[in-house]
Amino acid sequence: MSNPGSPPSADLTRLLHAYHQGDRSAFDRLVPLVYHELGRMAHRHLQRGGPRTLLETAVLVNEAFLKLAGSGSARWEDRQHFLAVASCAMRQIIVDTARRRAARKRGGAWQQTSLGDGPAASLDVSEELLALDAALDRLNEVSPRQRAVVEHKFFGGRTDDEIGALLGVSVRSVQRDWRLARARLYDVLYGSTG
Repeated sequence: MSNPGSPPSADLTRLLHAYHQGDRSAFDRLVPLVYHELGRMAHRHLQRGGPRTLLETAVLVNEAFLKLAGSGSARWEDRQHFLAVASCAMRQIIVDTARRRAARKRGGAWQQTSLGDGPAASLDVSEELLALDAALDRLNEVSPRQRAVVEHKFFGGRTDDEIGALLGVSVRSVQRDWRLARARLYDVLYGSTG
């Protein structure tokens, strides 16, 4: 999903390959090409349960860029792959933030702030987010592809067609994985009904 007037995906792909061939300045040139799209993605992540009192959209985008730039061994094939990896990085940043917040709550070093919904609401969100992360880890043990479908669809906002292309499977397989993953996650999070 690119913005009108944005450079073609081929330009981004060329910059990604240049970066992996040692041109560190290529990463700096690709940032403006995807910044707006990553901003929308970060906003979506934060709406889906991110601790809004700790992270803002711009901060999450910047943290994701730092994480991606620091992963020198990562190989991004094209725009979709780069955005998928960025989405996973954002989710991990949010989960790490929630873990730190939960640790402060248990350790007594927590300080009340005047941001957002207040500390109690954020702690509940953090705990739910950690439970979801643990459920995704359990899902990964059963089906790494189902976990990938959940991450790309729920957190990354990708369509079934985009996910299928990214994972190299049919749209029908993506839809089946999505149904099975939702059922498995529900069972892990809320227990079996019988």
